[in-house]
Amino acid sequence: MLLNKTLIGLATGIMCSLTFVANAAPIEIKFSHVVAENTPKGQMALKFKDLVDEKLPGKVTVKVFPNSQLFGDNKVLEAMQLGDVQMAAPSLSKFKKYTKKLQIFDLPFLFTDIDSVERFQKSAVGIRLLRSMERKGLIGLGYLHNGMKQLSASAPLKVPNDAKGKKFRIMSSDVLAAQFMAVDAMPVKKPFSEVFTLLQTKAIDGQENTWSNIYSKKFFEVQDYITESNHGVLDYMVVTSKSFWDSLPSDVRAEVQSALDEAIAYGNGIAAKKAEQDKQQIIDSKRSSIITISTEQRQLWVTAMKPVWKRFERKIGKEYIDAAISANQVN
Repeated sequence: MLLNKTLIGLATGIMCSLTFVANAAPIEIKFSHVVAENTPKGQMALKFKDLVDEKLPGKVTVKVFPNSQLFGDNKVLEAMQLGDVQMAAPSLSKFKKYTKKLQIFDLPFLFTDIDSVERFQKSAVGIRLLRSMERKGLIGLGYLHNGMKQLSASAPLKVPNDAKGKKFRIMSSDVLAAQFMAVDAMPVKKPFSEVFTLLQTKAIDGQENTWSNIYSKKFFEVQDYITESNHGVLDYMVVTSKSFWDSLPSDVRAEVQSALDEAIAYGNGIAAKKAEQDKQQIIDSKRSSIITISTEQRQLWVTAMKPVWKRFERKIGKEYIDAAISANQVN
C-alpha cells in the first residue's frame, strides 16, 4: 500500500513537472531601435521577429520597439547590460566606450564601396570584431548596412581645399573629427535630430551621410550641393548582452542566430535598393546638385585624409586596417 502511494506520488510529481515545462513562458527578446519600421533596419527587425516565430514557435518571442520607444542609441547599451532590453542595432560609432577597434569603420576612404565593406565584415577579422566587446559584457551578432557616406554643403566640394574653414556636423567620433580637421574644416558634434535645423539656419555649412538619410531627413532641401564621395561607411551592429546570449539553450541560440543572419541579409538587400532609389529621388527633385568627382580629384581627398589611418592605427590595430585594405581587392 505504501509502495503504491509512493509510485502515485512520483507519477503525480512527474506530470506536474511536464505540465510546468509545457506551460513555461517563452523566452522574450526585446529588440530596441531608433528608426521607423519602413527603414532597412526597421524591416530587418520585423523580419527577424517573423523568422523567430516560424523557427521557434512557443519557445521564443520577439517584441520590436522602433522609434526610440524604449531607448535611444546612447542609453540602450547600458540598458542591455541591466537586462532591460535584449537586442539593439546602434551605429558602429556608438561603441567607442566599449572598444576602440570598431573605429575602423569611421576611417575615411578605407573601403572603396559597400561590397568591400561586406567582404571585410564576413572575413575572419570582421567576425572577430563582433567579439571585441565581450569582456565588457556585449556580443555582436551581425552587421547591418545603411550605406556609403556622401558629403553635402552649401557650396561645391570638389577638392579638399573647398572644405577649408567650413563647419561640418559629425557623429560623436574622434576619427570623424580628425577626418575633417585633415582638410582644415571644423567638425561639429551634434545629435542627428538637430542636423536639418542646423543646415537650414546655416549654423553649419555641411554634413556627411548616406543617400537614405539625406533623402529621408530632407537634408537635400537645405543643401545646394552633394558630392558623391563614398568616403566612408555608415553601418550598424546588431548586439546583445553576453549574459543573455549565454543563458540561451544551445539549440535555441543557434536558431536565433540563423534567423538573425537571414533577417540581416534581407535588410541589407533593402538598404542597397533604397540607396539607389533615394539618390534618384534627390536627382529628380532638382533641389540639390549632385557633384561627381574625377579619379584625380578623389585621390586628392584620399591623400589629404589618409594620415588619419596612421593616427588611429595603434588603437584600432594594424592587422584590422590591413585586412580592410585587402577586402578592396576582388579575388
